[in-house]
Amino acid sequence: MDKDSLRTILTQVKQGTLNIEDALGTLKGLPFEDLGFAKVDHHRCLRTGFPEVVFCQGKQPGQVVSIIETLLSTGSNILATRADAGVFTAVSRICTDAKYHDLARCITIERDSQRKYQSPILVISAGTADIPVAEEASVTAESLGHNVTRLYDVGVAGIHRLLHYKTLLAEASVIIVAAGMEGALASVVGGLVDVPVVAVPTSIGYGASFGGLAALLGMLNSCAAGIAVVNIDNGFGAATMAASIVRLKEGK
Repeated sequence: MDKDSLRTILTQVKQGTLNIEDALGTLKGLPFEDLGFAKVDHHRCLRTGFPEVVFCQGKQPGQVVSIIETLLSTGSNILATRADAGVFTAVSRICTDAKYHDLARCITIERDSQRKYQSPILVISAGTADIPVAEEASVTAESLGHNVTRLYDVGVAGIHRLLHYKTLLAEASVIIVAAGMEGALASVVGGLVDVPVVAVPTSIGYGASFGGLAALLGMLNSCAAGIAVVNIDNGFGAATMAASIVRLKEGK
């Protein structure tokens, strides 16, 4: 972040030569903070509604730590995805209140625990093996200030399990469905509700599932209306899509 530029903007606002709306517009375009190996975007939340999230896979623990230290200066919640226990150990040395969600493989640091949005997001997994992807979605949505309800292991092999929770389906504002194998659960849910469904194909399944490709194609070819599909195992992407829908609904 260019501190001199920020100081100039704040001075202009105080002097009344720059109004708040124009100041925010300028802040959105301010330079990133260059760490050499990473360029940290402090103003992503102003542009997109979501702060920058740290994708840990492929990064060295020290790089993740440096990025998180930089992001902590903004006072926003921190979310790091695809993190292993080794990365968490490194992060916990510089931030003792960091929390590791082992199923989701996420690290969160809460600076604002308030749920800013009231409309519930329902996260469903077809099977127990799909829970890690569903948990990535759940943890992501919660870190962005959303209310999340979890409903796991209600796949089509025992469809009565899903139908037992018709009230939860009816109460949701957006539904995320994580399913592997043939990915049929997203179509079933889409045919039962009148709200957006974000489908997440998972890489769970036997050989002909082709690492989630069969579920992906099944979801893309769904005959149920109102289904959006994200990439294989992309619980994070599903959560940010659902969060965007809720933000539009609540006008925040």
